[in-house]
Amino acid sequence: MRLAAAGVVVLLLVSAPWLWTKIAAYGHVYGEADAPAADVVIVLGTEVAADRRRPAERLAGRLETAAALVRDGRARVILVSGDGGGASGDEPAVMTSYLTGLGVDPRRVVGDPSGLDTYDSCARAREVYGVTRALIVTQSYHLSRAVTLCRRLGLDVDGVAARCAGCAATLLAEKAVRDYFASGKAAWDAAWRRPPAVRSPADPAVQDALRDS
Repeated sequence: MRLAAAGVVVLLLVSAPWLWTKIAAYGHVYGEADAPAADVVIVLGTEVAADRRRPAERLAGRLETAAALVRDGRARVILVSGDGGGASGDEPAVMTSYLTGLGVDPRRVVGDPSGLDTYDSCARAREVYGVTRALIVTQSYHLSRAVTLCRRLGLDVDGVAARCAGCAATLLAEKAVRDYFASGKAAWDAAWRRPPAVRSPADPAVQDALRDS
C-alpha cells in the first residue's frame, strides 16, 4: 500500500505542470472554425522539410491554418516565430515563403528568427514586437502549453488548433508525450520569468504591418 501511495504522489507531482497548462488554458483553446478574431496571429516554428526549403507536415499545417484565419478576416498580420539558425533550416524564412505561396500578402508577414522555443516566442512577441493581443497557432497537443505561457507573460492570447493532415498518429502521440514532460520546464520558466535567450531592441515591424494592412 505504501508503495502504491508513493507512486500516486510521484505521478501527481510529475503531472502537476501539465495539469497547470490545461487548467490555465481552459476557455482559451479553439478549433479553426470557431476561432475568435485578433489583429495578430502568432505561428510557432518547428522542423522544416529535408530540402530545407519547405515546411514539414506539422509546420505546414500551422501555416495553412494561419493563412485561413487571415483569409476569413479573423487576423490581419502573421508573426512567424522560430529558429533562424535551426538544425533543420531557417524556420521563419521557410514559413514566410510558404505563406506567400498560399496567397498571403508578404506585407502581412513578420518573421522573428529568435523564437528559439515556445517561451521565447511568447516573450519576444510581447517585449520586442509589442504584441498584446493575438491568436496563437500550433497543434492541439502543444496548444495548452503555448497559450498558458503567453498568457503568463502578459499576452491576451487564444489558441487555435492547427491542421496536420499528413501527420501520422504515431508522430502525434510521440509529440504529445514530449509535450507532457516539457510542461515541467514551462512551469519553471514561467515561475522565474527567465529572459528570452536572445534580447533585442523594440521592433515596430508588426505595428507597421498592421498600419499598412
